[in-house]
Amino acid sequence: MKRALITGITGQDGSYLAELLLEEGYEVYGIWRRKSVIDYGNVDHIKERLTFIYADMTDVVSLIAAVKASRPDEVYNLAAQSFVATSWEQPITTADIDALGVTNLLEAIRIAAPEARFYQASTSEMFGLVRETPQTEGTPFYPRSPYGVAKLYGHWITKNYRESYGMYACSGILFNHESERRGKEFVTRKITSGAARVKAGLQERVELGNLEAKRDWGYARDYVKAMRLMLRQEKADDYVIATGETRSVREFAETAFKCAGMEIEWRGSGINETGVDAETGETRVRVNPALFRPAEVDLLLGNPAKAESKLGWMRETPFEEMVRRMVANDEELARRELAAKGR
Repeated sequence: MKRALITGITGQDGSYLAELLLEEGYEVYGIWRRKSVIDYGNVDHIKERLTFIYADMTDVVSLIAAVKASRPDEVYNLAAQSFVATSWEQPITTADIDALGVTNLLEAIRIAAPEARFYQASTSEMFGLVRETPQTEGTPFYPRSPYGVAKLYGHWITKNYRESYGMYACSGILFNHESERRGKEFVTRKITSGAARVKAGLQERVELGNLEAKRDWGYARDYVKAMRLMLRQEKADDYVIATGETRSVREFAETAFKCAGMEIEWRGSGINETGVDAETGETRVRVNPALFRPAEVDLLLGNPAKAESKLGWMRETPFEEMVRRMVANDEELARRELAAKGR
């Protein structure tokens, strides 16, 4: 039985990866930080099948102990301060976890399990102010947030450990990927939850920032399969994981509200633009200037050709189906909320 150690196991990607590895017969260990209240997050339904180890990405001693305890064949680093907006408010914490934390984990593996295969969760945010479109593994990086900068350090230190120590260490440059398990602070889940709650009468509208920001959105369950495939290759390498399609925040909102049974019409322009219900004329989407980033990333579009040819990976879930699943999940949560309120 192979052993896998996952950091960030309670998050969106960590939970889907844990499920996948359990299905393949792995013994799965998860690192989590000690808290006053135990919260299993997205792995609550499989917690009895997992082994949890207390450790922290900023504490190399605890990571060495975790690696020694789990004796992993594979290590997946999915832990991060992953919300771009928060990285502007907490740049030091973001750097400690997303940058130096990767070095801490690589050191722990080098010392305690040098034969283990390592996966680093890199991000399309490293491309930032894009130098070419679509973005590939060879596209120059130009991060535009503390999060993107910290992730770029993690990406390069992974490559350095691979080349300096001969470790099997690779990075997946994953473009935006969403699901029902996405945190509600992220714009995609904010939109799908908002559409469901508007439909249920639990809120009036959704406030968004830059409607024209374009992203390459895929389904998270598809993307964790690519992580597993990367560690199956004879030689460690880095791969872009994307759909090769891009859509704006505006389009995401239109699709989500349509899935909830509402057509959105746009009125006004700029910061005064609103999205209204085509049937009732009520405002359902409003632009809030406070939600714009200090430095915007306008367009991200990945080219997954290398992953498709060398890994045999393919995106399985279409954009519209992904949004439909997210809205359906949030509609169920809204129904439960209404029932709890006796409505």
